[in-house]
Amino acid sequence: MIPVIGAGLAGSEAAYFLAQHGVKVALIDMKPKCTPAHTSSNFGELVCSNSLKSDDVFGNACGLLKEEMRRLSSLTMAAAEVSRVPAGGALAVDREKFSAYITEKLRNHPNITIISQEAEELPERGIVATGPLTAGKLAEAIAKRFGALHFYDASAPIVSAESIDSTKAFTQDRYGRGTGDYINCPMNKFEYEAFVDALISADRAVLREFEKRDVFEGCMPVEVMAERGKNTLRFGPFKPVGLEFEGMRPYAVLQLRKENEEGTSYNLVGCQTNLKFGEQKRVFSMIPALAHAEFERYGVMHRNTYLESPKCLNADFSSRDNGELFFAGQMTGVEGYVESAASGLICGYHVLRRVLNKPTVVPEATTVIGALSRYIAAPNKNFQPMNANYGILAGGFESVRDKKERKKLLSERALSEIERFKAEVLG
Repeated sequence: MIPVIGAGLAGSEAAYFLAQHGVKVALIDMKPKCTPAHTSSNFGELVCSNSLKSDDVFGNACGLLKEEMRRLSSLTMAAAEVSRVPAGGALAVDREKFSAYITEKLRNHPNITIISQEAEELPERGIVATGPLTAGKLAEAIAKRFGALHFYDASAPIVSAESIDSTKAFTQDRYGRGTGDYINCPMNKFEYEAFVDALISADRAVLREFEKRDVFEGCMPVEVMAERGKNTLRFGPFKPVGLEFEGMRPYAVLQLRKENEEGTSYNLVGCQTNLKFGEQKRVFSMIPALAHAEFERYGVMHRNTYLESPKCLNADFSSRDNGELFFAGQMTGVEGYVESAASGLICGYHVLRRVLNKPTVVPEATTVIGALSRYIAAPNKNFQPMNANYGILAGGFESVRDKKERKKLLSERALSEIERFKAEVLG
């Protein structure tokens, strides 16, 4: 029986893939006990409805990665399909339905035994996928053996739909794409600059010490972005391009995205924050459409722990000092829910090969999943967590000057390689 420690997306993917291919799995997770990042006893929880990002297969690397995962029989992608909610070009889900689907599949699988306890030591054989909040004796064991790094990221607030002032907002997807899945909160120059000034001066949950820590760029708190310049937000998450209100482009726009299928809750897009709760209400309520907003969840800061993987992991996610011990998920240095799930899925493929006494096959770097696999194992003195992006793919099509066409060609090549990889590994 193969132990899989952790039932987040990575551990769930690995356990389910192995079970589907006849391998007996012991899925070990601390739930129903929860960490501060958890809200239910279900497995595979997401922090927000749009955690799975873009669904553009031929123009966005994360969208391409999701399609690679679909073709590799991903549990995460199956769960997303049945819990999907409208979100323009993004893959957004009803979080409760999403995690409930994953939980049902795992708990009812004949090859999976659920062990509800907190793991305290590393197994000699198996998969460790305990996530970015790994703590306690297990964290101590990992740090003692491999060393550990950490950085901080943040999540955005959620407001109730009925508290949004519709007379000061409008529904539209950027560039007219999608089906009107976003509520847009426009601001004029005076309103925007007052908001930015308040954002910068507001009290934070962690003062001063925060700036000394490493913050992953993809989860930069909105107040830290604002400090980089008056127009940083206006050219970032608050950009008004592709939107029109009362016949004109607004000076700045905060977009709100559905947090659930019913559309009763909305997430403040790009507003991950480390402000104190009272300050969040005060500052975000300065946006006209949110003047009377009711906050269902405030943004919070998280500590994310990850290995210095180039020194301790191979490209198949196995430990360099023990080829039978694998790691998966964000603790390996892949950043993001989709990337984490993908690492668990591909880890399942590698462990299956090990169980069958067959040689390891790592997907080519022409695929996103293969490029991420090789990134975490490649020598790197300044190793930092990595999102899916076209820049990490193996070269090709440099002569194609049109970026859109080049991404399309890279994506088509990646999907062709994924099909070849799957046939080789499972054939």
